[in-house]
Amino acid sequence: MNYLTAWDLVLAPIYLMVLVYLAKRHRDKKYPKGHPLRPYFLPGLYVKFGGAIFIALIYQYYYGGGDTFNFYSDAKIVNSALGDSFSSWFSLVTRSGSPSDPILYGYISQMQWYHDPSSYTVVMVSAILGLLNGTTYIPIALLFAYLSYTGIWAMYKTFASIYPKAARELSLAFLFIPSTFVWGSGVFKDTICMFGLGWLTYTTFRIFINRDLSARNFIFFVLSVYLVAKVKVYIILGFAPALCLWLMLNYSKKIRSLAVRWIANIIFIGLIIAGFLFFTQKFADDLNKYSLDKIAETAVVTRDWIQYSSGDEGSAYTLGEMDGTLMGMLQKFPAAVVVTLFRPFLWESKKLIILLSALEAIVFLYFTVRAVFARRGKLFSLLAKDPNMLFCLVFALIFAFAIGISTYNFGSLSRYKIPCLPFFACFLVVAFKKLSLKFPFKRNTKAAWQPRRRLVRSG
Repeated sequence: MNYLTAWDLVLAPIYLMVLVYLAKRHRDKKYPKGHPLRPYFLPGLYVKFGGAIFIALIYQYYYGGGDTFNFYSDAKIVNSALGDSFSSWFSLVTRSGSPSDPILYGYISQMQWYHDPSSYTVVMVSAILGLLNGTTYIPIALLFAYLSYTGIWAMYKTFASIYPKAARELSLAFLFIPSTFVWGSGVFKDTICMFGLGWLTYTTFRIFINRDLSARNFIFFVLSVYLVAKVKVYIILGFAPALCLWLMLNYSKKIRSLAVRWIANIIFIGLIIAGFLFFTQKFADDLNKYSLDKIAETAVVTRDWIQYSSGDEGSAYTLGEMDGTLMGMLQKFPAAVVVTLFRPFLWESKKLIILLSALEAIVFLYFTVRAVFARRGKLFSLLAKDPNMLFCLVFALIFAFAIGISTYNFGSLSRYKIPCLPFFACFLVVAFKKLSLKFPFKRNTKAAWQPRRRLVRSG
């Protein structure tokens, strides 16, 4: 089936020109010549656009279809309801209509995702953006990429303000990891999640660390939490403990007495764990398969299904036997983290897409080994002193474990793991800087280097 039409060829260049024009105006206004972040703004956006177009082409001409086109197809059905009435369209786009409604049934019965609220969020966003272009795929994908980039840029800007002398290296971590700008740019759940995760990181820092209590920050904070929780609630479950730890350590640094600081940290960590357990139990019905009493069972079921459905295609992986208990799942923590961050290995690559992921994994493994074994273990003392580094590492490890233990397919893994990659890469960049390690692509400076806490006020 051809999802891409002549309209994509006509509208895609027009949308590219308009979106680039808007981006250039924003760059010139917020990042004038001489601003340290200016050189990275447009290139970061360009690779996002490239990722969106690449996804369109590979799903059309290599896979012949897939989730991204299924979301798009449902969005076309939603927007076709405008020919009936606005109220029908509104009921569909807000998912407020009943499948038993005789008018709506004709539309709902054709949809794949209407009864899946998280997936239907992508359909809703696609339908709204499709109103601007006759519901044409590539223009919608470019808008997805553009909006997602605002969140990615906000996240990058946060850490570039904390570590201003690492702005160049951090741009690679947040803007130019191939997996993130490819899988985080198409019409996917992941694209929406990267938008929300970026703004959640930025607004949390602005509100709680910089004490910028503007209405804009609160609006984006609430919107980002809502979107991420709506689409992939397990991201919030992994992000919230790391975020609380981040805030706790930033505030506890102000306590002068070392003993009091340690006591306060222990109490706060206990509260974080207790709050997390309370939340997962209180909302167990809403969390469904991600509740504590079901997550181990979910991981085993997912493993068995992936291994069965993958057959001999060579994309499946295994972490060994698991007994379906929470303790049995936690015993797989090291293996799950390794598979997410450092696999597939080259010899496990049976497809071109998997080979590209393997090359990326090698880079992460190289930098990780150098950071861990450099300067006689000094890395661990740096973590104890820098809450920003610890935050990035804790979230990356939690999320890497959650994805590695529940995916069991290298193809899906390359897409699902993208939320943790910028944070893990940020941790490595800061570690290299503080340990005075040389980057392969840049001569290292030996000047004293300390982080800053205040955000750059522009943009």
